[in-house]
Amino acid sequence: MSSSTVPAVGQQAPSFSLPTTGGKTISLDDFRGKQAVVLYFYPADDTPGCTKEACAFRDLGSQFADAGAAILGVSTDPVDSHEKFAGKFNLNFPLLADTDAATSTAYGVYGEKNLYGKKSIGITRATFVIDRDGIVRKVYPRVKVDQHADAVLKDVRAL
Repeated sequence: MSSSTVPAVGQQAPSFSLPTTGGKTISLDDFRGKQAVVLYFYPADDTPGCTKEACAFRDLGSQFADAGAAILGVSTDPVDSHEKFAGKFNLNFPLLADTDAATSTAYGVYGEKNLYGKKSIGITRATFVIDRDGIVRKVYPRVKVDQHADAVLKDVRAL
């Protein structure tokens, strides 16, 4: 993750409009003035860490809603993959298909990764809390999945 391209706390979040599960398109502007957004980027559908993270957000979904926040998951997988992933694990929030990696790049989370000495190109797991005005309020770079959703919920409640 390149810290120079990651939006900083207090900055306007980069706008996006992406296709999602259910045949819809979601943009950041859809939430402006209405609710905060938890925008989390993950490497791939139906992999162990990504499944654990998605299920943790799913399980806390009603608490995020009560705190006034929408959860949006983003990866470079296509919508049909998202549909299968969401259906398999009963995910109760949209998964956005950033197939050209433009949004992931705008948030500074797409690029070369090094896992156990193996280099690849893809998304580095990260989460952004964006307030109702579209301002980045919290950035979680290089997320570790365990207890992550709980920490995000605590920060959303503090908005």
